[in-house]
Amino acid sequence: MHWLIAPFEVSFMQRALWGGLLVALVCALVGTWVVLRGMAFLGDAMAHGMLPGVAVASLLGGNLMLGAALSAGAMAAGVTALGRWSRLSRDTSIGLLFVGMLALGVIIVSHSRSFAVDLTGFLFGDVLAVRAADLAFLAAAVVLAALVSALGYRSFVALAFDPRKAHTLGLRPRWANAALLGLVTLAVVASFHVVGTLLVFGLLVAPPAAALLWARRVPAIMVGAALLGAVSVVAGLLVSWHFGTSAGATIVAVSVALFFVSALAVRLKGKVAAGAALLLVACGPGTADPASSQPSVPHGYVEGAEEVAEAQPRLVVADADSGAVRVVDLLTGEVTEAGDVDAVRGLHGDGRFAYLDSAGGAVHVIDSGVWTVDHGDHVHYYRAPIRAVGTVDGGRTIAVHGDAARTVVSFAVGGARLLDRTRLEAGTVGGTGTLDRQGEAGAVPYAGQVLVPSGDAVEVRTPEGERRAVVAEPCPRPSGEAVTRRGVVFGCADGALLVTEDDDAFTGEKIRYPAGVAEADRAREFAHRAGGTTLVARAGDRGLWALDLDARTWRLVGAGPVIAANTAGAGTPLLALTADGTLRAFDSESGREIARKRVLAHPVTEGGPRPVIEIDTSRAYVNDIAARTVHEIDYADDLRVARTFELDIRSTYLVETGR
Repeated sequence: MHWLIAPFEVSFMQRALWGGLLVALVCALVGTWVVLRGMAFLGDAMAHGMLPGVAVASLLGGNLMLGAALSAGAMAAGVTALGRWSRLSRDTSIGLLFVGMLALGVIIVSHSRSFAVDLTGFLFGDVLAVRAADLAFLAAAVVLAALVSALGYRSFVALAFDPRKAHTLGLRPRWANAALLGLVTLAVVASFHVVGTLLVFGLLVAPPAAALLWARRVPAIMVGAALLGAVSVVAGLLVSWHFGTSAGATIVAVSVALFFVSALAVRLKGKVAAGAALLLVACGPGTADPASSQPSVPHGYVEGAEEVAEAQPRLVVADADSGAVRVVDLLTGEVTEAGDVDAVRGLHGDGRFAYLDSAGGAVHVIDSGVWTVDHGDHVHYYRAPIRAVGTVDGGRTIAVHGDAARTVVSFAVGGARLLDRTRLEAGTVGGTGTLDRQGEAGAVPYAGQVLVPSGDAVEVRTPEGERRAVVAEPCPRPSGEAVTRRGVVFGCADGALLVTEDDDAFTGEKIRYPAGVAEADRAREFAHRAGGTTLVARAGDRGLWALDLDARTWRLVGAGPVIAANTAGAGTPLLALTADGTLRAFDSESGREIARKRVLAHPVTEGGPRPVIEIDTSRAYVNDIAARTVHEIDYADDLRVARTFELDIRSTYLVETGR
């Protein structure tokens, strides 16, 4: 063991060890967010963007750390400014600043005859020259990074997986993004003296990326990254001592090697586990407990489905005349036939399944094969084969809502039907009961119970249909409903009723219309992006309503008669489609029209099927029924038509799944 202990008996190696371990800690904390947020290129660019500040500080005899911090801060501010003020992509903005800052640094260096040696240290670091003052700075950086990560945890998680979700949750994504940029700046400035700017990127990305292969939760990823980083430091210093290699470069090389070893191990893990299970079954004693021979089920595993790295959005399209159903994969553009339904009369979705009304009164259920499971601090995405599941009798559907346990299909006449979600996912239709309901609003499963409009009230019922309570705030003539992160919204004659649950108690809050709203202008059906807190609804012939659940206010946008409307949430435009085929965008704050574009080949005939607007975090989808197409709209770029999907059927009905 002498070869393992002897190197660290030397004082400068001890300081190098402590310095490396502290760098590994700060890079684990910050690098986890870098990997989850997809900021790797930014981290590399900021590491190189420090050169002008370091060069100026060196030439003036100033503090190199301060110069590096100022330069990296300028880089971060520049990236933020370009992202807001131009239409350039984030990568383009980062690339321009990266090259510009690096060129400026080289120009400054070229005016000095004595900077070459210092430049080598800047680029490659010198972990063996770590001083006590450096250790103190690194320790402070670790504490600060841990504190910011803890305080901003919820905001960072939401920002990493869905920036608009962060906005809808009131988590101030701009401030969260600025804090993340500050953390990246802290990490690269604190680490460059140890491993250099060319190599700090490796410690910032490789250990968290390797840990991400094994862990799903953010704290576990951070711990795993810290352990892998520590192993890299110890192993790198030992190799450097015994073989005379560059210490900083060797540390980073080990960390990158550990990533590839982890990736290979994860790939082989499933095959080895499956082989071991087969051996246990084939060779084990006959009296063995069958459960003990089964391999443990990994977190997130769903039998028959493939877990993937990103959302798998799809469109389910149905032709009212032929009954043909098609599924459009929005990632690949591939169109898949999904069977035929006798005379389709309507289409609803619950995020995974599509529910098609037929002229015969049956509701046909089709599994689109894509869905998302949101655990709050992380998200799972799945894809599976497209298949027909079965039928539900009941008549014309007015609403479909589901949770993890059940799906409620509400009919125009005859109440509602509760379906077992587990059986749907297994490929069969199975009911858990029926509910009587009244009005034009559907029943909604919520917080383990079912909210059911009845008369001028909303009742809370058990999944078995027993009335448990009545929401105290009345809802005269309910019509339309929506499930949001703030609660369940029901449209009422005098406004909207927001129902929430706290500690198993259900309460209602009325968001009343402004004075003077006629019955013909009330909101009767709501549209919004899943997870959003801004809802839109048609307002008779006057335009559309925008309901802000955070501010508890209504806004009437005077757009005139519209046939469809939707919005992605706070901070995004309100979209409205008029009968002449024009798509219009309105500012959500002022109600001012900001863009318009003709997207339908022909005007929509009165009394015929109406196109819809499906929307997600960056795109909207409008079905042009007569032209047999679906347009993908970039609503953040003046309603630009990004893609058009040509179909072999009329796109009468449309719903998006997989989000």
